[in-house]
Amino acid sequence: MSMKLWGGRFATGSDQLFEQFSSSLGFDQRLLEADVVGSKAFASALEKVDILSSDERDCIRTACDEILKESQAPNYFDNVDDEDIHTFVIRKLAEKVGELAEKIHTGRSRNEQVATDLRIWLREEIRDDRVRLTEIMQSLLSFARREPSAVLPGYTHLRRAQPVLWAHYLLAYFEMFERDWERLGIAFDRTNVLPLGSGALAGSGFPFDRQEMAEELGFASISRNSLDAISDRDFAIDFLHAASVTMLHLSRLAEDWIIYSSEEFSFIELDDKITSGSSLMPQKKNPDAFELVRGKVGPVVGNLTALMMTMKGLPLAYNRDLQEDKIPVFDAADHLAGSLEITRLSIDTATINTAAMETAANESWSCATELAEVLARNGVPFHRAHQIVGTLVLESLRVKKQPQDWTAEQLQYIAPEFGTDAVEFLSAKKALENHKLPGGTAPSVVLKSLEQAEERLANMRDEQT
Repeated sequence: MSMKLWGGRFATGSDQLFEQFSSSLGFDQRLLEADVVGSKAFASALEKVDILSSDERDCIRTACDEILKESQAPNYFDNVDDEDIHTFVIRKLAEKVGELAEKIHTGRSRNEQVATDLRIWLREEIRDDRVRLTEIMQSLLSFARREPSAVLPGYTHLRRAQPVLWAHYLLAYFEMFERDWERLGIAFDRTNVLPLGSGALAGSGFPFDRQEMAEELGFASISRNSLDAISDRDFAIDFLHAASVTMLHLSRLAEDWIIYSSEEFSFIELDDKITSGSSLMPQKKNPDAFELVRGKVGPVVGNLTALMMTMKGLPLAYNRDLQEDKIPVFDAADHLAGSLEITRLSIDTATINTAAMETAANESWSCATELAEVLARNGVPFHRAHQIVGTLVLESLRVKKQPQDWTAEQLQYIAPEFGTDAVEFLSAKKALENHKLPGGTAPSVVLKSLEQAEERLANMRDEQT
C-alpha cells in the first residue's frame, strides 16, 4: 500500500478506480531527479529555520544522493503504486531515514513542489534543445562551405522563379533556427524562476530564505506572487510555442528535401542512414526521416493547444487539472529533441547534385527577372521591360529554345532595347550578380553573410557555456 501525503481528514480510503484515474506516477516519474534535487535544497532551508538539525539535514541529503544513484537501475519503478513522484520520493526517503522523512514536507506544499520540479526539468530540456539547434545551424554552415558555388533554382508557388546560391538557401534556414534558438531562450528565462516558498497558495508560514534556495537550485530569480507562482504554467506554454515554431521550420526543411530528393528533381541524395525501402517494391528509397519529422509537427502543435485549453478556465489558484500539464510538455519535448537530432544527421549525410540543380536553374528562364532589370537599368520603363522579356520567354517556348541558345543579335531582333550586355544575364550564375544588396544571393554577399552567421553561431555557443 502506497503512503499518502494527505488523509487525516478522510474517514475512508479512496476507491481503487479513483486511485487509478488520478495516479500520475506513470508519466511524472521523469521528474524524479528534479524532485530529489529540490528536496535536498529544501532540507538545507529547513535546517536554516531550525526544523532540522545539521545532522538531520546531512542525513536527508545523503539519502537523496543514494536515491538518485539507485534510480539509474532500469527496473527502479517496477511494481510501485505510489500516487505521484513526490509520494514515491518521500517513501524512498523514509525507507532510508525512517520518521525523519516526515519532516521534509514541513512548510512545503505539493503545489509549489510540482511547479518547481517541472521548471527544473524543463530548464535542462531547453538547454539541451538550444544545443541541438546550434548543432543543426553548424551543419547548415558546413554544408554551405562544402558547396559554395552551387546554384539552385529558387521557387515561388513551387515554380522556378530566380536562381539562388545553395549556400543562400541554407542560410535561410539558419535564420529560422536562430530565431527558434532565441525563442527557446525566452522560454528558458521564463522557466528559470523559483516558485518554492509559495506554499499551497498563500506563501510559506516559515521564514525560508527563498533567494538562497534559488541560488542553490540555479534559478535566476524568485517568483513575486504566491498565487501566481503555484498556478502559473505560462512558462510551459512558452516552451510549447517555441517548440511548435521550431517544428514548423523543421517540417518546411523536410518538405523541401523530400521534394528535392525525388526522381523528378534529383537535387539531393539522402543517405541510406536516414532512408528506408519498400516491403514490396525493390527499387524504392523513401525519405522516412523527413516524413516522420513532418508528421510530428501535429502532435507538438496539438500539445500547445491542449495545455492552453487546460489553462483557459482555471480559477486561482491550484486545481488538479494542472496534473495534465506534464504529458503535453513531455510529449512535445520528446518529439522536438528527436526531430532536431535526426535533422542534423540528415543534413550531415546528404549530398547535392550540383549539375542537376544548375541545369534546372538555366533551363527554366529563372534569369528572366534579371534580364528585365538589365533593360530597366538601360532606361527602359520596367513595365515595358517586363513585357519584352515575357515576349522573349513566349517565343522561346514556341521555338523550343533555352535561354543560353539566344545570341545578342537575336535578342535585339526580338527587342532593339536589348543591349549587347543582355546576353550575359541569360546564365543563372551571372544572374546571381544582380543581387548585391545585403541579404541578397550574389556570391560576395553570401560569403559575407556566411561569415557573419559563423560569428553569430560562435556567440550563441559562448552564451550556452
